[in-house]
Amino acid sequence: MDQLFLERPGNEEIQLALFYSYGTNPPLYPQWQEYFRKYQPPTLIVWGKNDHIFPAEGAYPYQRDLNDVEFHLLDTGHFALEEDGDASANHITQFLASRLQPIPV
Repeated sequence: MDQLFLERPGNEEIQLALFYSYGTNPPLYPQWQEYFRKYQPPTLIVWGKNDHIFPAEGAYPYQRDLNDVEFHLLDTGHFALEEDGDASANHITQFLASRLQPIPV
């Protein structure tokens, strides 16, 4: 299914532009880290420990800047949601249930 959508007309250019834009991210890291330290958003990290594109070492620094961080390394690669969707969904469901307040009716 993924391949079907990747082969849509014009998508190759979109994917290449996205790939090349990744280089603009590292200079922004200090701003993002400052935001995390200042606002402390509750954060769920579900990361593939065998991800060769974004290695697991990149997940740990979030714990330095965030106080309310739930951290899970799955035995997956880059596509953790596809490789272990049940575990990912369970982590997301539990994280949201533990932090969302019911809406008064």
